Amino acid sequence: MKRRDLLKMGLAGTMSAAATSVYSRANFPQNGLVFPDGFTPSHVGRPSPPVTPFKDPLFRMPVAKPVPEEQLNHPLSPDPMAHQRYDELHPQKYYIEHIKEFKWQYHSDPPYNQGSWSWGFTNGVGGQATTPGPTYHAKYGEPILLRRFNDLPHVGAGNVPFALPSTSIHLHNAHTASESDGIPTNFFNPGEFWDYHYGNFPAGFDYQHEIMSTLWYHDHRLDFTAPNVYAGLSGFYLLFDDLDSNNEKDDNPNAFRLPSGEYDIPLILHDVQFDQNGQVVFDFFTNRPPEPVIGDFPPGSDPIDNPGYQSESPLHRNYKGSPNFTVFGMLGDRITVNRTIQPHLKVERRKYRFRILNGGPSRLYRLSLRVNGRNGDNHPGCKFYVLTNDGNMLEYPLEKQSFDLWVANRVDVVVDFSAFKPGDEVYLVNRLEMREDGAGPSGRELDEGDLIMRFDVGHRKAKDPSQIPDYMRPLPPINLSEARVKRNWVFDYDNGLWTVNGRLFNPNRIDAKIEKGSAEIWTIRNGGSSWAHPVHTHFEEFRILEVNGKPVKPGDFLNSRKDIVELGPNTEVTFFGRWRDFEGIHVMHCHNVVHEDHEMMIQWQIVPPGMGDGEEIEHDT
Repeated sequence: MKRRDLLKMGLAGTMSAAATSVYSRANFPQNGLVFPDGFTPSHVGRPSPPVTPFKDPLFRMPVAKPVPEEQLNHPLSPDPMAHQRYDELHPQKYYIEHIKEFKWQYHSDPPYNQGSWSWGFTNGVGGQATTPGPTYHAKYGEPILLRRFNDLPHVGAGNVPFALPSTSIHLHNAHTASESDGIPTNFFNPGEFWDYHYGNFPAGFDYQHEIMSTLWYHDHRLDFTAPNVYAGLSGFYLLFDDLDSNNEKDDNPNAFRLPSGEYDIPLILHDVQFDQNGQVVFDFFTNRPPEPVIGDFPPGSDPIDNPGYQSESPLHRNYKGSPNFTVFGMLGDRITVNRTIQPHLKVERRKYRFRILNGGPSRLYRLSLRVNGRNGDNHPGCKFYVLTNDGNMLEYPLEKQSFDLWVANRVDVVVDFSAFKPGDEVYLVNRLEMREDGAGPSGRELDEGDLIMRFDVGHRKAKDPSQIPDYMRPLPPINLSEARVKRNWVFDYDNGLWTVNGRLFNPNRIDAKIEKGSAEIWTIRNGGSSWAHPVHTHFEEFRILEVNGKPVKPGDFLNSRKDIVELGPNTEVTFFGRWRDFEGIHVMHCHNVVHEDHEMMIQWQIVPPGMGDGEEIEHDT
């Protein structure tokens, strides 16, 4: 069902009618990404209320707690037949979440101190709802079952006006069967629940090469991923094993002993826009003076059929619903960390592990550290020891002054605050400038940058048993002779919408049939010269072979296991991937989720051997 059908049925009351209906009817520019005359993005034309930076402490998400198995017997017991390999990977722990609407305080200054209507998750029964949701600490070899209840208000009954209370929660990028993957078409509505079975085993049961570390979960509802995640539906899921053991005092001689406990801190970045009342808004309308309404039309009819329509919503009072609408991206002018605007964190003079995630929806970052004043970038302590790329351990830690973080990228870093003096103020800074439309970077670096959060260095030099290992995990070997098929995917902008291979997403179409247990080579190309696509493929990581024809070399940051292709303008990336252990449907899409919601997605299916398709590779014998 398309958005226009939802509107005709009166089901899109939670999203601006003008915004949703224009999806299928607007007269978009056809010659590249050029704003229509008079268009001003709302984050530029109507900025959020000011705040006092670094006033509020960082929110630390609670760790999810399991519940007794019998609590899942109401209303129904889990159905083993609904999950692949359920008996083999029988759950050892059980969890319950409730997805709710509530007020969340993004900042203590007015008007934010009154709370902003948001969506989020509880842990257990009767727990406090938060955004981000609770952080899961999971262990390899310890499968879990997580039951999620959708307790959101029905369409039109809630206070979040831009999202749809129909959810599908994706654990990005877990090695999970299709029925528990949270694909866009597996959604459940208010009053319903969905059981997610997470086997917590590495792809191919390869405990040497395929261990993952930092994952996250987020809504993935068809056509509404961007607004639903923006409303608050995201959180962390951390996996541990004998080496990355969540114990900096581990007496196992092979353990990494990375900073743990209070010193292992997940950070999710979301840029958000607010109205004059401190309420979250998701809006692409032009910032032009109000125009008179021309005629009346029945409630529920399509405003795009009434060119003079002016929304009476307080969120859109100064924004005329018209064909001047963009599907390029959504930018907010307040960058939040764990849903707090510009927080501070008191740190001890020792090492910390930060798991930094770009939660989107569209902004890309280039992150660095700065101490004290504007000229503090060259301080010897302003560096990261980079552990992961897309949450997967590198072979060796990399020492970097800065790194890029595209939407859905996860980069684990260690920062050693013992290099700073007591009382120093260390800032996390973004230097990457975005185009105003949100479709990609402008190509310029910001001189001063955006200050995202502040670390306040304490006077006590704490005991620090943690370490930065010299070597972490070997990468899985690449044997090109294993590849059965090669495929090409072009991400482009056609006839006003985002496409893959010239086609819009169709949930009734399978775009690739991949044989279970096989390997393939995929080439992904950006057909545009002025926008960027963080392309994500579900289910398994891959190894990048080439970028624009140049091989990835050992020691390169891209020489890692990845689930995101950072597809910049005029960029082509070739990777080697495997598909193991389960059958079923998954997706690949742009993780600028505004692009995804406007059909930049394909659907692929893992099928039994002998039932695949694609261009066969002829190997030398």
